[in-house]
Amino acid sequence: MAKDLEIERKFLVVLPDLNNLDVKRKIEIMQTYLKRGSNDSQRRVRKIIENGSVFYTYTEKVFVSPVVREENESEITADEYVLLLEQSDKSCAPVEKIRYCFNYSDQLFELDVYPFSNDYAIMELELDFPEQKIYFPECVNVLKDVSDDKRYSNASLALAASFPEEACSCR
Repeated sequence: MAKDLEIERKFLVVLPDLNNLDVKRKIEIMQTYLKRGSNDSQRRVRKIIENGSVFYTYTEKVFVSPVVREENESEITADEYVLLLEQSDKSCAPVEKIRYCFNYSDQLFELDVYPFSNDYAIMELELDFPEQKIYFPECVNVLKDVSDDKRYSNASLALAASFPEEACSCR
């Protein structure tokens, strides 16, 4: 299993017109959280569909800071995926999203679009160091940095089935 340090910033954005982005990849993701690991690591499996091909990954993350994580990720077989699903964390809803990867100013952005929102998306960028300068595409309306806001984690968004901005007090 590959072990890496992931430095990533997350931003709440108004869902942009995808035709204005230089989209390189479109990836369908079904992400299921598993029960915590022995070192309290966050564990998950993903079913990923890209260009008609299906593959599966297993990931463990240990959060070092809001933007830095130790990440171990490996590709797994369909059978291993099914077995790991038996360890799913029932308190976390599965996350369904479409990820659009695009380049802008020598940066690779990932835009996650969720089926429950036509208005908002989460845009992520992996960095070389936490304070790295970020150049945002002009066609993307960045509302705020949500790297340190647990309400915008995949697990929280999936459980709420909405962005906090869309939550209605009448529910």
